[in-house]
Amino acid sequence: MAFLSFLLRLPPPERAKSISSPRAKSWRHFVALLLGGLLFVVAAGQEPARAQTDASKEYQIKAAFLFNFAQFVKWPGNSFNSPDAPFSIGILGDDPFGSALDGTVQGEAIDNHRLTVVRSQRIEDLKDCQIIFVSRSEEGQVGAILSQLGSRPVLTVSDADGFASNGGDIDFYLSDGRIRFEINPQSARRCGLRISSQLMALGKIVEP
Repeated sequence: MAFLSFLLRLPPPERAKSISSPRAKSWRHFVALLLGGLLFVVAAGQEPARAQTDASKEYQIKAAFLFNFAQFVKWPGNSFNSPDAPFSIGILGDDPFGSALDGTVQGEAIDNHRLTVVRSQRIEDLKDCQIIFVSRSEEGQVGAILSQLGSRPVLTVSDADGFASNGGDIDFYLSDGRIRFEINPQSARRCGLRISSQLMALGKIVEP
């Protein structure tokens, strides 16, 4: 409970004030997303229909996290091709989100950049995205994917094992039945990204 109280006392980042949509999540909502009962537990031997429901819930939660990551990371000015270019979240490989991510970002904007979702099996098609979620289907290609992105200002996120330790920016993992995330700040800095101290306080820091 002491850790929860500490998080709730943290001031919301200045960036959150610039989010244009009236439905945008507040800092306290983000803390609630992390700690307030959004549990994802898969029971061994459960029925297939239940497993499918749990998987759907898992990626609804991860979609909400991606949206919140967009609010607590600052991209360099050259990240967008024009002042009215969209803020794009790319999904590389098999799409585990279904309609969850589209529904989460519908009608939302970051600094007047409308949020969109782009899907592709090829990293070349996603290089103009601000966030790229690397699906587990691409787990064997992580090194090559990150190499192709180089120092482009792209926040890379995945739930592939060890993604952040292997040079990605953020990865999801399960702990005590909750979806948590790891952050590799060195990787983000190399790409010109600034992750807020508030977001860093919520994640587990990985220093390869």
